[in-house]
Amino acid sequence: MTMIIDTTLREGEQSPGVRFTPSQKQQIIDGVVRAGVNEMELGIASPLIDTTADLLAYCKNTHPGLARSLWSRCREEDIRFAAELKADIVSLSLPASDVLIEKKMEKTREWTISRLQTAIAFARRLGLQVAVGFEDATRAELHFLQQLAKIARQGGAVRLRLADTIGTASPAEMASMVTEVAKVAGDCRIFVHCHNDFGMATANAVTAIEVGAAGADATVLGLGERCGCTRLEELAGYLHLKRHAEYNMGEIAVLCRYTARSLGRVIAGNQPFTGEDIFTCETGLHLQALQKHPETYEPYTPETVGARRRLLLGPKAGRKAFIGHLRRKGFGVPEHIDDDTIRKMRYCLADPTATDDTLAAFLTPLSSAAIS
Repeated sequence: MTMIIDTTLREGEQSPGVRFTPSQKQQIIDGVVRAGVNEMELGIASPLIDTTADLLAYCKNTHPGLARSLWSRCREEDIRFAAELKADIVSLSLPASDVLIEKKMEKTREWTISRLQTAIAFARRLGLQVAVGFEDATRAELHFLQQLAKIARQGGAVRLRLADTIGTASPAEMASMVTEVAKVAGDCRIFVHCHNDFGMATANAVTAIEVGAAGADATVLGLGERCGCTRLEELAGYLHLKRHAEYNMGEIAVLCRYTARSLGRVIAGNQPFTGEDIFTCETGLHLQALQKHPETYEPYTPETVGARRRLLLGPKAGRKAFIGHLRRKGFGVPEHIDDDTIRKMRYCLADPTATDDTLAAFLTPLSSAAIS
């Protein structure tokens, strides 16, 4: 089954100004589990972070079926801390691009290979299940990335995480990278971690899955560094509706709204899956079809995400929309309304104080003419 790893409490909390209270973190964990996600990256493995142990304990006691992972540098003290906390999975992170190896770490490719081998071996000796994340994989030289993937597989890693760290990959580039790394990954599953700097995080995650990746990271509301990451609600929604994965979209919508309230943020009305206006329609041609068969202009039902449909009569409404609306309201409406009356009714609706009675008044001359 295609799998989402939620990293709201690790990557998501790296967003500037984002700080969740212990209670809020528990509520988010509960919501993620109700949504059908079965693994969460709960934070960073570091003795300097004193809340991680409580989160792992909460998950173990409250959601024993949830896989608990921790992000970790390839440092023995951090890996040992993850083992002491009895994390299910430790996600070792190491830069893969020359720009990060040389300019951030001030190291070499040879150092990177050595550190990777040492860290995996140490983690496995401590009894940890090991995942390896390659930071900035989309800017790494392909043959070197493949070499790192092969080393991770041979060392006993169960999965690889390929990160588009600064969000510059296109779906075509993502597809190519995943396909090429898969050639040397063997039974080591491939996941992706996509950033949204070019607005393509969800598209890149979906593309990676379509070419064979086992899954992707996601965060509630797309929280994360800079422009954020793949949105949990978008990725789960796509997988649920297009690939029949068992995610509870109603619960995800509730989780998103709770998280937004906790952060004092407003979800845009047109935000996919969670916006209040995504089932609101005012355009005449669409209104006509929606009144007959909602599937004509809705990719999924409002009930899927706990929303409701709103068909508005506005300045863009057409003849049939006016007739249908006023008849449902109990007004007598002639079979035909001339174009001039339609234009007047549209103009009238540009005034927010207009009522159904105001609209019906335009029909009086028509009704009189019909009688005479």
